[in-house]
Amino acid sequence: HVQLVESGGGSVQAGGSLTLSCVASGFAISNYNMGWFRQAPGKEREGVATIGRVGGETYYADSVKGRFTISQDNAKNTVYLHMNSLKPEDSAMYYCAAGPWCTLARPGKCNHWGQGTQVTVS
Repeated sequence: HVQLVESGGGSVQAGGSLTLSCVASGFAISNYNMGWFRQAPGKEREGVATIGRVGGETYYADSVKGRFTISQDNAKNTVYLHMNSLKPEDSAMYYCAAGPWCTLARPGKCNHWGQGTQVTVS
């Protein structure tokens, strides 16, 4: 049974940091592209960061480049999103996603999704 469980969200002041975690079960994350997406109320879902299954290449939305870092620990089957210099516009529900062809621009290619973790920046 494939499952993604996010954690680490919360409320933080602008300029602060948070690290989100996504624990996967039922598959090995090393065989999938893994990504973080977010959606704020009234806005479309936005790709935040992905890490590739081939070579571990990382991609980021322009809005988070230099502030966010995606990483993974294959031994723990866990993906992380380290978020620094947070801004109020980063407030959203953050979702972990996985898929062989999952990319920032193609969330429809992400086969599996978590339930999300809320990040609020004030």
